[in-house]
Amino acid sequence: QVQLVESGGGLVQPGGSLSLSCAASRSIRSIVAMSWYRQAPGKERELVANINRDDKSYYAEPVEGRFTISRDYAENTVYLQMDSLKPEDTAVYYCYAWLEGTEYWGPGTQVTVSS
Repeated sequence: QVQLVESGGGLVQPGGSLSLSCAASRSIRSIVAMSWYRQAPGKERELVANINRDDKSYYAEPVEGRFTISRDYAENTVYLQMDSLKPEDTAVYYCYAWLEGTEYWGPGTQVTVSS
């Protein structure tokens, strides 16, 4: 099992930056892939980015070139650096892990991009 806790959300102006963190309760070395999802009001949850054990990453088209996912094995933490934020990035952001056949989600952190 693993518990995931996100942090770093908040209110930012368009064009600004935020860095989200996802702290895991155990070593993330055994987790094949970890991801960030988001869900905006009235919309379905969507994949934002993921990273695997080889540090290969994938980004959804709306965020490619603006967001960067990374993982720190020493801190058991996955990060999402978000730059050039747009109002349409407003959502609750969730951390996700797939471990030994089970899905794990964090409780989410709110990101609001508004002037």
